[in-house]
Amino acid sequence: MAAHNELGKRGEELAAKMLREKGYKILERNWRLGDLEVDIIARKGKFVVFVEVKTRTDDAWMNPAQAVDKKRKIRMSHAAKAYMRGHKITDLEVRYDIVSIVLNDTRCDIEHFEDAFIPPLRTYGRYGVMYS
Repeated sequence: MAAHNELGKRGEELAAKMLREKGYKILERNWRLGDLEVDIIARKGKFVVFVEVKTRTDDAWMNPAQAVDKKRKIRMSHAAKAYMRGHKITDLEVRYDIVSIVLNDTRCDIEHFEDAFIPPLRTYGRYGVMYS
């Protein structure tokens, strides 16, 4: 498990560096609230960008970005709403990006998928509370 965690940390470092180089301002890394977590929260223009970073050593089976499933998208949406409310941000838009990284001894491929998904309009959180 330690090697997996190290790979993830390395991927997040590379993603943050790439985002800064593209003009993003990193606001938070590994932001948590209860059981909600976002790898990177950044700002660019009129957007607060919630970024999921997926790092793998091999993409033979699937691109790492494909590992962001519906459940993860819903959780990111809940996290974004909590972050925006908690920081009283009302004048900026929310966007969800994915950074896909394949990192091993012979390659380091980074892909940035801007506006990667739109969260479900209505989702149900813990205890049946509806978020929209």
